[in-house]
Amino acid sequence: MEKGNVEGLGIIPGTVGRFDSSQGLRVPHIGWNRLIVKKSSNLLRGIEEQHLYFVHSYRAIPSDENKEWVLATCNYGGEFIAAIKKGNVHAVQFHPEKSGDAGLGLIQRFLHKSSASVIKEGDEEEKEEVSQNLWKRSMLAKRVIACLDVRANDQGDLVVTKGDQYDVREQTNERGVRNLGKPVDLASRYYEEGADEITFLNITGFRDFPLGDMPMLEVLRRTSEKVFVPLTVGGGIRDFKDRNGVYYSSLDVAAEYFRSGADKISIGSDAVYAAEQFRETGVKSGRSSLEQISEVYGNQAVVVSIDPRRVYVRNPDDVPFKTIKVEKPGPNGEEYAWYQCTVNGGREGRNIGAFELAQAVEMLGAGEILLNCIDCDGMGICFFGSNWYDYEFPVHEVLFLKRKPMSQIILYCSLIKGAHWFSIPCVFLFIVLYLSITKRRAQAVLNAMESAGHNTTCF
Repeated sequence: MEKGNVEGLGIIPGTVGRFDSSQGLRVPHIGWNRLIVKKSSNLLRGIEEQHLYFVHSYRAIPSDENKEWVLATCNYGGEFIAAIKKGNVHAVQFHPEKSGDAGLGLIQRFLHKSSASVIKEGDEEEKEEVSQNLWKRSMLAKRVIACLDVRANDQGDLVVTKGDQYDVREQTNERGVRNLGKPVDLASRYYEEGADEITFLNITGFRDFPLGDMPMLEVLRRTSEKVFVPLTVGGGIRDFKDRNGVYYSSLDVAAEYFRSGADKISIGSDAVYAAEQFRETGVKSGRSSLEQISEVYGNQAVVVSIDPRRVYVRNPDDVPFKTIKVEKPGPNGEEYAWYQCTVNGGREGRNIGAFELAQAVEMLGAGEILLNCIDCDGMGICFFGSNWYDYEFPVHEVLFLKRKPMSQIILYCSLIKGAHWFSIPCVFLFIVLYLSITKRRAQAVLNAMESAGHNTTCF
């Protein structure tokens, strides 16, 4: 158990323990994974070939003692129990309410009492053969994540927008905020088109008091009624004092977002400040929003959004940050560059690099890292550019931190010029792909990542 060797209720035999991260396994187990069905049941009918959403750090281990309970297992660094059934008792480790159509189908069958086992002669042998095949390929899937940049336009309406290097205003005399649609409508559309997760990034949230942003909270509530995959929200998550001097902690802000339907919180600027302090002192204060939220809700609930921009230097020794040698020299013939992290929507550069920030926030409790790139934003060339690595973003350096990272990493950049959904590949076993990307282009991305040594699976 989380607090040590504690006895449970004793109803189901066996032990519960934390995933073993000593060999580089990322903990928590976050993402979409397949089941290995052990027994025939209408409850899991047809689910063997589909992915379901998991998010947990602890798991129950299958054994001879609990074999009669085990309905399905899953593979993540080893086999663990994913579903149990005995009589009228059913339980699952994954989240059916966040597993799209497959999860909703399971809930529907449970509610209509059609989950009784229907085992026919020969079924168990067939299930065992299927299970052995699934065991070989049961692992985290690549995710398709729709990221929506949200802000109020000049009329005060909350809209989805998209910028060019973070400038979201139209290139016209009026300079109005680019309006690409309503957040709830677009989130519903992308869910229906197959998005595995939805992320709302309130790009002006750093200016305002989040708990006073009723439209954003309402967006979350309405979206959670229509979208049955994980929802992430970010923007302005930090400690606050309102106009009356009343103090609200980042935990208060996060709690309200969670109550409104969010599954994960994305922290930007405040995580940068926390990382700077941690690098300076070497001490975890426990007071930053990142540390507090991950302590209370678990690091699987915390995403850190990193917004870096390229800064050219003549010599790697000119800065105390990770640099790369560029193929295309800078404007003054510079042969090296580092990636400076920014805050306040990319408006202010800070004295910390993307590599160093990723290291620090992982230690402070980040479960996932959303890696952006200001230089690529809205340019239609993504991290890899039209000819791969045109913009030479140090993906490998930030992703692997000289070793396998314990945090999941999502790359976020523009694939199609002028588009508002973007994102590309690569994370431990996740790949984020723009929903309108062509199959040929997607396969090129996957092939490039596999040739670079990344652990990718079926798409």
